[in-house]
Amino acid sequence: MNNKKDVERGSSSSPLSFWSYLNSDVDPAQSTGPLAAFCFMTGYLDAISFSSVFVWCGFQTGNFAQLAIAIARLFEGPKEFRDLTFHRADQQALCSLISFQLGASVGRFGDWVGPLKRTWLITGTLLQALLTMAAAVTLWKSGELSIADVRDNPSWNNALSFATLAFISASLGVQGILGKRLNTQFGTTIVLTTIWVELASDPRLFKIREKVKSRDHKLFAVVALFIGAFAGRALLGKLGSPAALGIAVGIRILITISWVFIGGKKAS
Repeated sequence: MNNKKDVERGSSSSPLSFWSYLNSDVDPAQSTGPLAAFCFMTGYLDAISFSSVFVWCGFQTGNFAQLAIAIARLFEGPKEFRDLTFHRADQQALCSLISFQLGASVGRFGDWVGPLKRTWLITGTLLQALLTMAAAVTLWKSGELSIADVRDNPSWNNALSFATLAFISASLGVQGILGKRLNTQFGTTIVLTTIWVELASDPRLFKIREKVKSRDHKLFAVVALFIGAFAGRALLGKLGSPAALGIAVGIRILITISWVFIGGKKAS
């Protein structure tokens, strides 16, 4: 009788087991694969945007400084000769900066759900894929070229290409907050400045015969971003930016699926 009850209890709870698993927390220490892939995507997408408009969609420090320079330009020289033009490059930097912040603000929802919840990581990464897909479609419809000849003549100029820039930047903003909340050696998976500083000052940097997580994972981040930028430029040179962004969508979907297989935290 007891065995029958146990079987019934087990069968009634089994449909919920996978959902319970999805609502569990991942172990950040076991998230090296997806986070390295995030770094790859940073380099990949930045290569596409920089090749077209000389804007780093993930590195907002430069865009912010560029806007400050644009404002300072308004006060240069005699009043009658001042350059009061809102240059296209400055417009694109502002577009990227605002869109990145909007993407990063999605992290507020993740904080409410739980930043380590598997459901949130899957949803957040899927959102990145959808934003990247929107970027691919809008750029394809824009008819713009993939590579700019000179800095003062970007190849993306119409409204649809601005939307492309916005979608790419927003996707990286979402990626950055997901990476930051996991609180690993990969940081935000977006900006390498902090990683470079910490790597160069790591007291165990040259202990090459030892496994040093604080050093090794930072090296993974650096190498992954480099490979991503190389791959992004190579693919857009062969296939064009819309196709390269389409490939990026596929990679993002693979990262989304990978969160299902990341180990969870052990019960204390």
